[in-house]
Amino acid sequence: MKHEAYRARRARLIESLGDGVAVLPTAPEKIRNRDAHYPYRYDSYFWYLTGFPEPEAVLVLVGGLQPRSILFCRDKNEEREIWDGYRYGPEGARSEFGFDEAYPIEQLEEKLPQLLADKSALWYSLGHDEVWDNRMTRALNAVRAQSRAGKRAPTEIRDLRARLDVMRLIKDGAEIDAMKRAAAISSAGHAQAMRACRPGMAEYELEAELTYEFRRRGGDAHAYTPIVAGGANACVLHYVSNDKLLNDNTLVLIDAGCEVEGYAADITRTFPVGGRFTPAQRDVYEIVLAAQAAAIEATKPGNHFMDPHDAALKVLAQGMIDLKLLQGSVEGVLESGDYRRFYMHRTGHWLGLDVHDAGEYKEGDAWTTLVPGMALTVEPGMYIRPGEGVPHELVGIGIRIEDDVLVTADGCDVYTTAPKTVAEIEEVMRHE
Repeated sequence: MKHEAYRARRARLIESLGDGVAVLPTAPEKIRNRDAHYPYRYDSYFWYLTGFPEPEAVLVLVGGLQPRSILFCRDKNEEREIWDGYRYGPEGARSEFGFDEAYPIEQLEEKLPQLLADKSALWYSLGHDEVWDNRMTRALNAVRAQSRAGKRAPTEIRDLRARLDVMRLIKDGAEIDAMKRAAAISSAGHAQAMRACRPGMAEYELEAELTYEFRRRGGDAHAYTPIVAGGANACVLHYVSNDKLLNDNTLVLIDAGCEVEGYAADITRTFPVGGRFTPAQRDVYEIVLAAQAAAIEATKPGNHFMDPHDAALKVLAQGMIDLKLLQGSVEGVLESGDYRRFYMHRTGHWLGLDVHDAGEYKEGDAWTTLVPGMALTVEPGMYIRPGEGVPHELVGIGIRIEDDVLVTADGCDVYTTAPKTVAEIEEVMRHE
């Protein structure tokens, strides 16, 4: 992503700060065990404003008559670069990423009180990191200690993440490009898993196909722990063991997406291990697919966030009645909540830098109104566990179909393209 996009976001945020100062650290490195670290992943809010990939970095934005964007980061260090790789250093970071100023991270404690002095508000997110809360308290107290010298500490502390949540909810062009690249790579990964699937394989073998295809095509990593759930495992919503054998005449549900430049794709496909749906599997699948189509139709400007969910629910409820899973009318099933035996989650969530992205789902007491630029998933499902009155041929069928959509001026753009209809899936899985 071009650094102009990050500079533009910083400028927009600074404009909204008034005579305030925003402080935003990136994520710390985390030890996995002994002296081995988890793969590093920057803080999403920090990345949204900087595109700066290194740990031990802090962004300070100064509003008012002399607005400035300032980065504190690791200094150049030849010995550490031999061991750990290239570091931009303050000067490299300033010129490469377009900050007004940049300093070594070691100077933050000294400079932060100077930057806070005589400012009306501190924009910072309290309560997310105790260590950083304490650092900010020390900086504020350092300013307060200079009151007899005429220095004034900020009198207000405002939630920076809340302000950024509003910005992040509407994607700009650079974000949309990154998300569509992630979606294209992820869609190809799902198609490859379908082509590779054979009875007797282990779930982790399909996971390996996904991982290979994601990386081969330039994806940075999995956006979240992948779900590869064969048979009844698909009825466990967050199944991630991925270690069982795939049996013929069952389905496999894969929920997986890659990350590109920090942005996530989130796709679920369900397909027959042996390449062809049984009549019972097809019946359930077509109901879920129709529910998704209804939800996609309801994803448009002016509708509320829950409208797609409500549209999908009506189709699913009728389907459950048709399958003899439930009795009564659609209205009665919805009012009683009986459908929750077989469908217990919402039909979507915001998508972006986080797979469950930033942004409020309600505005006061009303669900958030959809507007162009919002990105979300549409993912109805049906999960049929054993139970009283459940037809034998349906037991253990778990199906979810998930795509990523962007709200546009006249509806929405479904920008994930993995095979989805019964005919498309069976064609891709045809073993010549």
